[in-house]
Amino acid sequence: MTPILVQVGTMGTVGRKASDGGVGSPLLNAVMHIGFFTLLIASAIRLLIRHELDDRTMAALELALVVGLLYAVGLLLWRRAHRAVLYGWLAGVLVCWIALVWIAPSFSFAAIPLLFLALRLLPAPAAMVVAAVLAVATTAGWVALTDVDDPTVFVVPVTLAAMVVGTVTVIKRESEQRRRIIADLLRTRDALAESHRRTGVLEERERLAREIHDTVAQGLSSTGMLLRAADLSWESDPDRSRALVRQATEGVDHNLAEARAFVQGEGPASLEHATLREALSDLCRSLSEETGIEAGLTCDGDLDGLPDTVNAALLRIAQGVLANVREHSGASRVAVSLAGIGDRVTLDVRDDGVGFDPSRSRSASGRGYGLPAVRARVEELGGSLSVESAPGAGTGVSVSLPVEEGE
Repeated sequence: MTPILVQVGTMGTVGRKASDGGVGSPLLNAVMHIGFFTLLIASAIRLLIRHELDDRTMAALELALVVGLLYAVGLLLWRRAHRAVLYGWLAGVLVCWIALVWIAPSFSFAAIPLLFLALRLLPAPAAMVVAAVLAVATTAGWVALTDVDDPTVFVVPVTLAAMVVGTVTVIKRESEQRRRIIADLLRTRDALAESHRRTGVLEERERLAREIHDTVAQGLSSTGMLLRAADLSWESDPDRSRALVRQATEGVDHNLAEARAFVQGEGPASLEHATLREALSDLCRSLSEETGIEAGLTCDGDLDGLPDTVNAALLRIAQGVLANVREHSGASRVAVSLAGIGDRVTLDVRDDGVGFDPSRSRSASGRGYGLPAVRARVEELGGSLSVESAPGAGTGVSVSLPVEEGE
């Protein structure tokens, strides 16, 4: 009985579709069906042993054979037939079995597998009606086989039917609750996956925006300035114009390499064959040559052996800040300083430009992405950012990043 109860519980709301009846472990299905045929055969043997082979006995055996064949036909239809067909089949089996019990009460023992069959196939209200019918038929059979004065013949069938129906009903309800919980969990998982996907897309978009601002945008701005200067001096100073065009071409090649690097998720191309000092020095020299802004670099402390992530972040931060200096500051001088102090490295960029109000994250034109990008880079590495500026008083940007030991 226990395996069958387990199967009923795991199947959930059986009977919604005809195919549901065949769902489950083949072994548990076999246990239930073999149990029915075993009890049917055992009851037939008991009938032959205890009674003479008269017309009543022969009628009981023939009806038992009909019940067995009808049950077997249902097994063949179990996976294929519509639910309504299976309901009719079960009703036919029950009617024939009740008639069999009326002729030979010993066949009442087959009520147990029939009860589980009804619980698997029928909705709960219909299954309870079948359970009541089986309990009455079983009680009548036991009364015919035993002493009527024995109270157990009335109590046992009803109690067993109530226990089985109650147990299976609770198991079904819990199974349905688990099914709903699992469905909710799956929906939640899908929603979280979609949320993570969107977050990943936004993070990647943010990363690309930072990289474009610090590399491609700055490079295009520089190239535009060089080409405009070359155009202005094309007639008066052709040699200078050609030099400016060559410088613009070199800048385009450099920015193309940078673009390929950040699209592939690699570090700055400038650091592939140069140190951080050298890359920052080249950055300052390019700014001076292209804009006339006097840019100088000073380095102090131990700057060798910095992690690649820190080197890349410092270079990108310097590129972003100097891009702001180029476009917005109106400065004549900018000082860049890099220092290694204990377990931290600091980068300071200070200019003598027009300054701005740090409480405003963007300019009135909607531009000014540089500082938010710098702040995002610094926060990713657990560093700190300080911006000091005021209208007409220049701007100072200070970044401090931790350098973990062993990196």
